Amino acid sequence: MGVILRSPACGHHEPPLHPTASWATVLPMPHRFTLLGQHLTALPSGALHWPAPSLLCVSDLHFGKSIRLARRGGALLPPYEVTDTLARLDADIAATNPAKVICLGDSFDDSTAEQEMMEDHRLWLTRLMAGRDWTWIAGNHDPAALSLGGANRAQLSLGPLTFRHIAKAGAQGEISGHYHPKARLKSRTLPCFLLDQTRLILPAYGTYTGGLWAEDAVFANLFTPQALAILTGPTCLVIPRPSTKP
Repeated sequence: MGVILRSPACGHHEPPLHPTASWATVLPMPHRFTLLGQHLTALPSGALHWPAPSLLCVSDLHFGKSIRLARRGGALLPPYEVTDTLARLDADIAATNPAKVICLGDSFDDSTAEQEMMEDHRLWLTRLMAGRDWTWIAGNHDPAALSLGGANRAQLSLGPLTFRHIAKAGAQGEISGHYHPKARLKSRTLPCFLLDQTRLILPAYGTYTGGLWAEDAVFANLFTPQALAILTGPTCLVIPRPSTKP
């Protein structure tokens, strides 16, 4: 999965997966659906809202990706992705006022990124966490426990739903992330939720995140043929999960 820039793309980079600023004047429209009898809402930002337990869930924040790439001699990206990701998370928390927040893994791009987080970003995140039941699910990029506060878990079950980073074949009532699903709508590439009767995969929430096409074989092995893709953007658009590559 390559790096996706919000700013104009260059070289081999694709267009931004997250909405650009020019879309901001459009009234956001979420998509409401049910999973194992639970009423859930896909937000245009890529976050998931579960109103009954007052819960907000985001996946694959990848804080510190630009610093990690620079540290390892990779692409030099403008280091604003943490500010952008936190601003969208702040807006979603303000809109939903959740009592619980679940971050579904890969919240930091590697184990060093948490320690390298700028103090103003750390304070911003701490303010968002204050007074909330905050859970960090371990991801493949950040398997070790985080020191920011909140609970660190491998997975979390609430009622009929289980939250984990990577989907497991045959699981029921599963909500996961990891794959950064994306789909194409006309000339735009957009992050998307993938949904069928038994599971949901969230899009990556972080600004510098790549994507795996929704028609990839890995999803065919996890979802039924009736699965849907919920495209993010100013309005959540629902389409059948694509079965052929664009």
